[in-house]
Amino acid sequence: MGGAARPRGRALEMSRFLDLYWQRLRRDRWQLLSWVASIGALAFFATTAVASAYGDDASRTEILHVATATPAILILRGLVRGPALDAFTFFQIFAFLGVLAGLMNTFLAVRHTRAEEEAGRAELVASTAAGRWMPLAATVTHGLVGNVLVAAAVTFGFIAGGLDAAGSLVAGLAVGATGLAFLTMGLLASEFMSTSRGANGAAAGVVVAAYLLRGFGDATGEVSQDGLTVTAAWPSWVSPIGWGQQTFAYTGNRLWPLLLPLGLGIICVSLTAVIMSNRDVGASVLAGRRGRTDARPSLRGPFALALRLQQGAIVSWCIGGFIAGLLTGALGAAIQQVSIANSSVTAILRAMIEAQGTSMTQLVIAVLFEIGGILAAACGLQAVLRLRQEEVAGTAELVLSQPLGRIRWFGSFLGLGAASVVLVMVFAAFGAWYSLLISGESAVEVGNVWETAGAQIPAALLYLAAPAAVFVTVPRATVPIGWALLALGVVLGIYGGMLGFDKSLRDLSPFTHTPVVTNTGTDWSGGFWMLGIGAALVTFAFLALRRREVGTV
Repeated sequence: MGGAARPRGRALEMSRFLDLYWQRLRRDRWQLLSWVASIGALAFFATTAVASAYGDDASRTEILHVATATPAILILRGLVRGPALDAFTFFQIFAFLGVLAGLMNTFLAVRHTRAEEEAGRAELVASTAAGRWMPLAATVTHGLVGNVLVAAAVTFGFIAGGLDAAGSLVAGLAVGATGLAFLTMGLLASEFMSTSRGANGAAAGVVVAAYLLRGFGDATGEVSQDGLTVTAAWPSWVSPIGWGQQTFAYTGNRLWPLLLPLGLGIICVSLTAVIMSNRDVGASVLAGRRGRTDARPSLRGPFALALRLQQGAIVSWCIGGFIAGLLTGALGAAIQQVSIANSSVTAILRAMIEAQGTSMTQLVIAVLFEIGGILAAACGLQAVLRLRQEEVAGTAELVLSQPLGRIRWFGSFLGLGAASVVLVMVFAAFGAWYSLLISGESAVEVGNVWETAGAQIPAALLYLAAPAAVFVTVPRATVPIGWALLALGVVLGIYGGMLGFDKSLRDLSPFTHTPVVTNTGTDWSGGFWMLGIGAALVTFAFLALRRREVGTV
């Protein structure tokens, strides 16, 4: 009897586990499919674009010589391992694939852990026979399957682009293993932070830090005598993205570096389990601040409420903008010295940036300032995403039950989003201005920083206006479409030129139309067109908001 009971008990446990896993898969089916398809498609299109734009060894060799002489390119791109088409493609795109896989996994981890506790659903599940451990196991399995799918999509994307099958498999496994490491770090972040917003911010910060560490390690690595390979410095070895690069896909096909993200994953899951066993449901290692009994007088009005809800995120984006500005100014000055010593660097970089009438410092600052533009766009986008979160949580209905109209409520969040976009670019401009000033650049270069920063604002504001229009027409799609638009804009506008995408395709990105400040006069027409389009989208959003109900669906 006892022996029969045990198999029946194990069967029941397996049934509960499969139910939890199926629930996660069903809930994420469209989001997961979008992530996997997008990452795989990017691998394919990057391969075909590189083959089209840099079809011979001579052109790829010339670009690699520029890259190894220019730290900024290595920070943005990856580890140089030779001019062969497959190795060159891996150098161009792997770091960005790693960032996408990292964001996919951190969002997935937080969504099924801290967000579930925040909504009260985790406590209900824990009160059943499933307990607290089975949901964690289901989440880890869900993430593991998702990363296997990502690895397969990248592998087939590279193979479909004509690259070597064995190297493509190693590259796919590297992206999947990188994503798995970030999945487990997202689980650990959920144990430390008391809110899903805080956990998402902390986990995304880890992804960005890993990208920058990898970039710093690549930029400070040892360059070979022929200038065609780079041996990464130690910072790359503390980054999961750097570990993926160390597989040397296509040139070495080493699998042992993938043991590092797997080992990190085991450590993070173990720490997550230990912390979870020693805390209450809903609690966190870093307890949230206790709120006041009564609101401050300054919290009157919808704008003040929107600011209170988003002030932490805005501060974080501003700090990121300031750091990006410091990096931009420092690298702009450094590349100016490289271009003086090597005229071919000037010619190639100018062709890549496609602008005339500017100094090299101005050109590089214009390109690198696009990082600040991305941060500003993400900050503005989050204002609209917060609207959707308030609506889904039911707090929007409570607020609107007071003498407050929907138009004023909606406008307060959009106004704060627009102000935060400008604020992030001000911090980025101040960082670049300061670093250029102490490096001894001319007054013209230093002064143009503020104009260059202002040129990024119209494109960033479009990522506030377009999601606002989605929010009032297809509210359920606000989050996925908002992030998808930003990701598409970054891929086409920031990386499209380096990847050799056709100009008609790159023109779909607002970042492509950002005005470039020149000594002979700046063409602001692109910025004015984007401001006009943004104003039209916002006007449409305000009009459409009158015709839809505010609810939790």
